[in-house]
Amino acid sequence: MSAMTLSDRDLPHGDLWVFGYGSLMWRPGFAFLEQVPARLIGEHRALCVYSFVHRGTPEKPGLVLGLDRGGACRGIAFRVAADKRDETIAYLRAREQVTSVYREVTRAVWLENDARERVSALVYVVDRGHIQYAGRLSPQEQLRHVRQGHGQSGANRDYVLSTVKAIEAQGFRDTQLHRLAMMLHDGGHSLHPTPKDAT
Repeated sequence: MSAMTLSDRDLPHGDLWVFGYGSLMWRPGFAFLEQVPARLIGEHRALCVYSFVHRGTPEKPGLVLGLDRGGACRGIAFRVAADKRDETIAYLRAREQVTSVYREVTRAVWLENDARERVSALVYVVDRGHIQYAGRLSPQEQLRHVRQGHGQSGANRDYVLSTVKAIEAQGFRDTQLHRLAMMLHDGGHSLHPTPKDAT
């Protein structure tokens, strides 16, 4: 299955902005000039991707984040120097497109800095037609996959907890992920905890 990537003509030129909403927030893996809290409108962060490689296997899939249709997502925009653009895109494709479950797109994101500017950023959104698209799973199903998932990048549990920590460091909460983190911490007994302040 070929990865859905942008042609060079369709990629932004000059400095490159990359929008991170999951593991890129806490482990970008590429050099950048600055990182700015940012918001993307029209898609939301969701545990909607079965992980067959990084956090699970085809036999015991884990569960990782994708951007799915509707709503909005807060994350981090990274500005990459123009001379690092091509190597950064190559790195991201090798990391994100290992099973072609994401579509490489550009989206407008709003930087939450003094200028409040809008930039065009490289983003990886879920391909809803892919076999690894999980859709909307119940909290119990999410917990089961995260607890069983372990892949090339480690335990699925660590992925979820590291992402929650990165979100909290930005000063906000994600209702779905915080609920799941609480379930992981208490052994999965509390299926309907109430977050202190949901976004």
